[in-house]
Amino acid sequence: MITVMDNSNRIPWTTSDILEATGGVLQTGPGDCVFSGISIDSRTIGPGDFFVAIIGDAHDGHNFIAGVLKKGVRGILVGEENTGASTFEELASGGHVVISVADTTRALGDLASYNRCRTPLSVIALTGSNGKTSTRSMLTCVTANRYETLATAGNFNNAIGLPLTLLRLEEKHELAVLELGMNRPGEIRRLAEICRPDIGMIINVAPAHLEGLGSIEGIKRAKGELLEKLNPGGRAILNADDPNVRALAEDAPGEVLLFGISDDAAIHASRIREQGNGLSFLLETPGETAEVMLDTPGRFMISNALAAAAAGYLLEIPLPEIKAGLERFKPVSGRMHIRELSNGTRIIDDTYNANPESVKAVLDTLQQIEKQGRGAAVLGDMLELGEQSAALHREVGRHAALTGPDRLYLTGDFALDMAQGARNGGMDTKRVISGSKQKIAEDLIAWAGPQDWILVKGSRGMHMEHIVQELVNTFGQR
Repeated sequence: MITVMDNSNRIPWTTSDILEATGGVLQTGPGDCVFSGISIDSRTIGPGDFFVAIIGDAHDGHNFIAGVLKKGVRGILVGEENTGASTFEELASGGHVVISVADTTRALGDLASYNRCRTPLSVIALTGSNGKTSTRSMLTCVTANRYETLATAGNFNNAIGLPLTLLRLEEKHELAVLELGMNRPGEIRRLAEICRPDIGMIINVAPAHLEGLGSIEGIKRAKGELLEKLNPGGRAILNADDPNVRALAEDAPGEVLLFGISDDAAIHASRIREQGNGLSFLLETPGETAEVMLDTPGRFMISNALAAAAAGYLLEIPLPEIKAGLERFKPVSGRMHIRELSNGTRIIDDTYNANPESVKAVLDTLQQIEKQGRGAAVLGDMLELGEQSAALHREVGRHAALTGPDRLYLTGDFALDMAQGARNGGMDTKRVISGSKQKIAEDLIAWAGPQDWILVKGSRGMHMEHIVQELVNTFGQR
């Protein structure tokens, strides 16, 4: 008799589904159980779920098996080298389903891939050095009225996060918009194998994760892995303004749609203008145009908007709906999120992550919008740049000098390199201040006034959001 362990909107799993998806071995238990979903989290797992004991950076799921069994879980997937025969015998006596595999993390991806193929879902997979999350957010705004869309949540864009997203799939979903992240060769290829994209989008190629990829050419090749794994008949969306991305068109197996401000881009932006704290531009698609107003001051966000519009165009969404979706977009917290304090100071909170090109872009933005008041740039280290770290921090410092903020605050192991770059670029040393995040926050609190702008940015590991929070806690937010 087949028994469903729990009631859920997720697509249920049978023991045979799991065996087929993973190629695992049924060590104990009945072959006709049905589970409501797949989980790797012992804290939130429900009694009807099937538990996959993955080995992560901080925790080994095998250490939590006893706890999930106490919650009533009846099925687990384990690594064949992590559980001995005596454990199998003990679990067999309780009627539990136990499946063993060589690699539980890979099996999680295999389960997600199997799940992706169980519905007639269309998948858009996007990658890039900068702007993945903003582009994904814009695209979900564009598709929301026409398609029931499953999208990456937070930073679930790696070998564990992407499968977890696909394992949230429900019968109602018609479209998935998925981010693919990486810091090593082969990671994008594996993620694309899992999600099997119908549309593959590459937003840009910039110095990021050089520690694992070595060079811009290495990053380009790694991003290009996405195109290798497009479904038959799959289409590519590429940035015409980025020479490294444009070059990947030669390797695309099918149709290529270019976006950008370049003249030959099919999805094109012109008449770009600043409008208060936002931007307007003319969106041009083959045969149609529309004026679009973006609720963000970052000109680089237009590229993200064009990428989202290109996907909407391939999905045959009418241009007025694409325009409306882009205009619904609100910057995600930590990504060009403007916070206005009660004293009139405005913060550009771009603290989520950083690499050299993204830092230069937001420094340009600060220069553009800092009109009546003063501007301060607060920069933390850019991580994972390998042997080029010092040189790239000096390069960003020089760019900061060119954009001319009234004050340049620097923190981290490479603060001196950025300061040297700023001095080499001609910036007055009195305007360059290095120190801890706490000291920088204290100085900003004493300095900031009405109509001033403060840009805060650094790599995720630098926790630059602490400076933003100190300012918000002190002044309050409108």
